[in-house]
Amino acid sequence: MDKSELIERSEEQRYSDSDVFVDATSEFDINFIDTHGLIEHEPQSSSSAGQSSSSMHTITEPEPDMTFFAFEHHGGVSSRLFLTPNGTKFWKPNVSDSIVPVVGTVFACWEDVVSLYESYAEKAGFSTRLGTCRVINDVITSRYILCNRSGKPRFKNYDSTNPETLSSSRTSRSLLCGCKACIRAKYDPETGFYTLYTFVESHNHELIGKEFMEFSKKRRKTDYTTHQFVHEMSLNKIGPNVAHRLQCTLKGGHHNVRGTTTDYKNISRAIRLFIGDRDAQMVLDTLRARTENLHNFFFEYSIVGHELRSLFWADDVSRCNYETFGDVLAFDATYKTNKYCMIFVPFTGVDHHKRCVTFGAGLLSDETTESYTWLLERFLQAHVKQPRLVLTDQDSAMAKAVLAVFKESKHRLCMWHIMRKLPSKIKGDDVQNNALRKSIHKLVWNLILDESMFEQQWKMVIDEYGVSDNDWLQSMYAIRSDWVPCYFREFPMCCLMKTTSRCESSNALFKVNSSASNTLLQFLMCFDTAIDGQRYNQRKMEFETNMTTPVLHTHTPIERQASMIYTSTIFKEVQKELDRSAYHCAIIETRTFGNKKVYTVSHSNRHFIFVNQFEVIFDMVDRTFECSCMCFTRIGYLCRHVFHVFRSNQIHEIPARYVYARWKRNALPARVHDIANRYSVDNSEAGVLRREIVDVVSQCTDRLRREPERLATLLNQLKDIKKTYFRNSSLQPPQGIRNKGCGTDSRLIGPGEKAIEQFKKGPRMCKKCKKLVYDHDSRNCDKIQAAKRAASNVDGTDSAGIDGHRTPSDDINPVVPPPVQNVGPSAASSSCSRPVRATRRSVRLAGVSPAP
Repeated sequence: MDKSELIERSEEQRYSDSDVFVDATSEFDINFIDTHGLIEHEPQSSSSAGQSSSSMHTITEPEPDMTFFAFEHHGGVSSRLFLTPNGTKFWKPNVSDSIVPVVGTVFACWEDVVSLYESYAEKAGFSTRLGTCRVINDVITSRYILCNRSGKPRFKNYDSTNPETLSSSRTSRSLLCGCKACIRAKYDPETGFYTLYTFVESHNHELIGKEFMEFSKKRRKTDYTTHQFVHEMSLNKIGPNVAHRLQCTLKGGHHNVRGTTTDYKNISRAIRLFIGDRDAQMVLDTLRARTENLHNFFFEYSIVGHELRSLFWADDVSRCNYETFGDVLAFDATYKTNKYCMIFVPFTGVDHHKRCVTFGAGLLSDETTESYTWLLERFLQAHVKQPRLVLTDQDSAMAKAVLAVFKESKHRLCMWHIMRKLPSKIKGDDVQNNALRKSIHKLVWNLILDESMFEQQWKMVIDEYGVSDNDWLQSMYAIRSDWVPCYFREFPMCCLMKTTSRCESSNALFKVNSSASNTLLQFLMCFDTAIDGQRYNQRKMEFETNMTTPVLHTHTPIERQASMIYTSTIFKEVQKELDRSAYHCAIIETRTFGNKKVYTVSHSNRHFIFVNQFEVIFDMVDRTFECSCMCFTRIGYLCRHVFHVFRSNQIHEIPARYVYARWKRNALPARVHDIANRYSVDNSEAGVLRREIVDVVSQCTDRLRREPERLATLLNQLKDIKKTYFRNSSLQPPQGIRNKGCGTDSRLIGPGEKAIEQFKKGPRMCKKCKKLVYDHDSRNCDKIQAAKRAASNVDGTDSAGIDGHRTPSDDINPVVPPPVQNVGPSAASSSCSRPVRATRRSVRLAGVSPAP
């Protein structure tokens, strides 16, 4: 499932289950935000919407006798205030006659009716909502459009004798005030048109000024673009609050943004609730779809007892990267990337720009040897060949799995994890500790020493500081061949990675986008976003390499050749070696043994002080060169000592055998950078066209930014286009679906049902009989108990349950709340500060009538 499909489907669920996402701290009654069915249209005048059969504003509903009192003005909205003889106030909008609804007006479709009244309401200063609807043969035959403050407020009855009920209750306010303003339209089956037959103009409340219209229902209704924005921000670890602030900044203020921060939170929560318990299945379906639609995509998973336990995936780009740069592999586990606490294991390498590159990723339910073995086997199944060198930390489960699966690879432990423990493992004063640490660091990080020299100097350091009895140092010396660099100096590319710091860097990259409250599907999308960022940096380096010309220092043929075959990053390293070969090296001695020449080359530092000397062996038959510093073996390009011998032998090009394929410009196939391999991009035809339209409009507004008149002309043209497409659009989201059996307010309720509803109230403690009861308190305890005893004596019923305690058989249709998963404090930051309580409507949708 891609991101656009997830947003659309969660948006549909949000429309149909709108009451689930009501703000817990909202002051509006549930009827206000009950329906999301208003259709966004550009306002139309009655003349454009249809023909009027009358020029009078006929009001079919009777209005009370009232007289004009005064004009009122609120933020650009004007209204006429009327008073009845008993002092009741009514307000009538003071707007242009061209936008006032006219009884008898004929409309071609229902959307035009809604558009007309919404346009009128926006100018008049109130919001609307859809009322009673009659549908015959899937055609709306009659419907009301009401002022959003119509209806009677529902207030909860509180027990004044129990202060706990007052302190624990929600202090919400109701928006409803019984306003009668509305319009009604009916369908004419003969003509196929809608006719406006009722218009009530008067409101029993003040109208909203323009400065407060941003809080109206219509302005709070969010669209698909807003949902997409909130979702994409979440993929970059930007929560709803910050996303709303960004929108306010981008659009020039809060009044230009649809929805409040609470609406943005509800959007984010709607996506999470839409995923729900289908999380793991949706992830598998998404990866399975990629296997079918993307070239060379691979994924495997394991299930234990219907639970997802292990998962591995790698796409074509990752597999191409491993084919070229998979000689050295590092992997490490990271945590807090999803709400299920599954362990995330990315596989990391180094590309030809010396940047981190990901070869694949996995999710594990635990860190056992069996889990890591399964993961490495799936990795090997996807990439076939084994790496030369595998780098991990000191985790024993990882080590056993590496030895079991990568039998042809050399396992190496991270030096950094070992050396950072050194201060806590040795005793003594600070001065001695510092000196010992410096000596050990200088020894173990030395790349020039061979194995025998390292062992001799290690013993000298241990004896000098008297730490021969230190158990930790002895244990680290016992496994020295697994982590000390001198034991890997003859191993190809051994110095490419000596620590798992690149794994830490990759983990930090993924955590920038992900959080511990994410579902697995959201985590997968965050992973895609992070991977796209990593590959963007790789493409950027490719562009700089191919489209820019480096500055040459010596202008020699060998330097020019190096600039054309290596990437820009590697060329800088090779260029340093070429420069130092000219100024910091000299041939001290030359010896000949048959077909071989041995050059002794001095090595000086940047201050031209002699540091060391190395031997370069030149085979004159095979035309091969070998330096005792082993730079080419360790890192993959020639050293300054060999370049100095090139200069003395008039060799002006780097032999092909000394150009490592992984460092070349064209190391990767061209398809790696294809746009189709970018997950964060909507590559669908509709998505591409939407982005292009937005770009074209943005370019036009940029071009006309200093010409207000032409900008106004462009705006009018866009509005005309909007009218055309909205009028022709017949497909709308679900409008507050009410299922069978959900009940209506107009249904007659019998006394039996009322008794059951009353009985569902929570029990109270009677201070007199000291029992939790439903039907009395201390004021009428004696009376109720006497009546129960009298009824028991007359009917002969058993006394069990008479005292008011509820028995299991008394429960009728118990409502079991859905399980709530605790995702820690980080999840609380991405949702409302207070839990959302079930509303009347949400309970009715469950098929159970709420308690009054």
